[in-house]
Amino acid sequence: MAKYSTGGVGSEDADSCELCGADDRSLRETTVAGATLQVCGECVQHGDDDSSGDDGDRSDEQERRREAARNTARLADATSPDATRWEEGTDYEDDPLPYLVSGYGDRMAEARQEAGLQAAELAGELGVTEADIVAIEQGRANRANIPGSLIEAIEERLNVQLSED
Repeated sequence: MAKYSTGGVGSEDADSCELCGADDRSLRETTVAGATLQVCGECVQHGDDDSSGDDGDRSDEQERRREAARNTARLADATSPDATRWEEGTDYEDDPLPYLVSGYGDRMAEARQEAGLQAAELAGELGVTEADIVAIEQGRANRANIPGSLIEAIEERLNVQLSED
């Protein structure tokens, strides 16, 4: 178990590692989690600074950490709910999604059920996937890249108002 000392209690001459407590070892000063400590050669690897000895190994480790941070950032960008997925060949300016009324998903689901249709049946009639119909009913039309023409077709087929005038 680690000793966790503060050195030689009031003395500047600490003779044991402040991380593992090992005695009679040559100590080096390093920063660990913001604290400057006297540590042995085995514990110096836990330090935040470059005083650990072999510069080649340390720079490789730093580069590995940088690359891991870059990969984490890329993954976070790709999975964020704000990440827009653009589909190739789609002209979003020609078929924009209109402003939708509050609760448009529930309104559409209710109108579909009153018409006696399943989501798959409505999708087949309109020539779209069931996933598009479900996305609209769940209030995810914007995130699912639903075109404005599909909203218009649903409004016409179900005789329901989904978009603002």
